[in-house]
Amino acid sequence: MRPVTRNLLVAIAVVVVALLALGALPSYLGSGDPYYLTAEPMETDGPTANVTDLSDRRYPYLTAALTGEDGRSEGYQVGPYGIKRWFTHTPFDEVDALSQRVPEATADDGVRVEHEGETYYVEVAQPPT
Repeated sequence: MRPVTRNLLVAIAVVVVALLALGALPSYLGSGDPYYLTAEPMETDGPTANVTDLSDRRYPYLTAALTGEDGRSEGYQVGPYGIKRWFTHTPFDEVDALSQRVPEATADDGVRVEHEGETYYVEVAQPPT
């Protein structure tokens, strides 16, 4: 095998391994206190985003918060330097997506949503320490 071909194959293998590592590594990164997506029941006549038929695969934090007993999703820890957020799905992404779907449902740092006839205020929060 010619040296140029061998070097090209080695470079391709290194790139493939690096991309695989970037796909798996961020889920193991995490530091600091976790963030949670919280859903608190509320009463409002304002516009809401209907989330009754949303997929739990696309919105896992929202689904967990709406169906959980304590109204809170599982925790999400931000990685060092914000790198993890570039490669993983976050509760921040879900609130941003809902805000873009129905901009008039946005209130303060969260979104008003309707799920199975009930209205909730959904936001990303950190428990007080």
